[in-house]
Amino acid sequence: MNAFPEGDFYTNHFEKGARDNTMILNMGPQHPSTHGVLRVILELDGEYIVRAEPVLGYLHRMHEKMAEVKTWVQFMPNMGRVDYLHPLAWNHAYVGAVEKLAEIEVPERAEFIRVITSELNRISSHLLWWGAYLLDLGAFTPIMYAFDDREKIMDMMQKPTGSRLTYSSFRIGGVARDLDDDFLKQCAELVPYLRSRLPIYKALVTDNIILRKRIEDVGIMDEDMCMRYGATGPLLRGAGVKHDTRKIEPYSVYDRFDWDVPVYNDADAMARYMVRMDEIEQSLRIVEQAVAMIPEGEYINKKAPKPTWKAPVGEAYFAAEGARGKIGVHVVSDGNKNPYRVKLRAPGFSNLHLFAECAKGTMLADAVAILGSIDMVIPEIDR
Repeated sequence: MNAFPEGDFYTNHFEKGARDNTMILNMGPQHPSTHGVLRVILELDGEYIVRAEPVLGYLHRMHEKMAEVKTWVQFMPNMGRVDYLHPLAWNHAYVGAVEKLAEIEVPERAEFIRVITSELNRISSHLLWWGAYLLDLGAFTPIMYAFDDREKIMDMMQKPTGSRLTYSSFRIGGVARDLDDDFLKQCAELVPYLRSRLPIYKALVTDNIILRKRIEDVGIMDEDMCMRYGATGPLLRGAGVKHDTRKIEPYSVYDRFDWDVPVYNDADAMARYMVRMDEIEQSLRIVEQAVAMIPEGEYINKKAPKPTWKAPVGEAYFAAEGARGKIGVHVVSDGNKNPYRVKLRAPGFSNLHLFAECAKGTMLADAVAILGSIDMVIPEIDR
């Protein structure tokens, strides 16, 4: 049945409801569980969702168009704003695309630094998601634990990145700063500390019957649905598909480390939760090995591009694995100092659209549990 009856949209949907006996409810954009920038139009039949329509555009940033008026080097800070919770994955995708285009060699030490900082950033992102998700579901205590541990990572990351949130420390040809012995020592101490915290998270939240009753068998996003919408990241791995860009399309030095891709087959919100919790441990494994194996040498190519550098004519694509899924950056150059075109493949854009199908037939209370399990960062999905 067509959810959009004939006639004026606002008359039909906001005054009468789309059908007899249904009600239209705006979930967001000013709503704690949509984090202030996402609006979802819900059509309700009592407590049940008949239709869910995400509405984008409340925080449009025009990153792709901004690339066309900035130089290749000047555009770098934008990558820290596309996904402010895991910006270093976007840093990696952008510099990787430009380096591939211009055939710029990256020093081995720089690649290790990229992996170490990006994986610490991934853990930080998952910790914030964990705390915020539980807060969305009505539990306040977990976010205090999450922010306590996340703060330690942010304090460490200030030195190599120069900021606490919107990191932009990768450079075309390397990284902005080297890692000193103190930072590497802090990393070596952080790994066992965070490992000691994971059992606390499990006892406090993961094994809690209240959480399991809220998110088990809720929000089924199976392999077929993920494939139809192009979902990636924890959504796809929570549906039983062992796909991680770091393994499937190895980049940087990820293929040198021993780590696993967490997969769960239940395809519900709990499966997506478990994937992210397991990924924290896998990122710790990568950081531990990278710190032990980091070689001596330069941290940036001595011939790294200057602000007025002109890229050679051509195009290139580079993919990286972000905390929310597969990131893709396609760059096109006409030989000028400004990119001719930069196309961003944001995982949140495709991941969000599973919600519209998945939410149908569920109860209103489950909408928050489903939406939170997707782990969206709104700037990265805007067009």
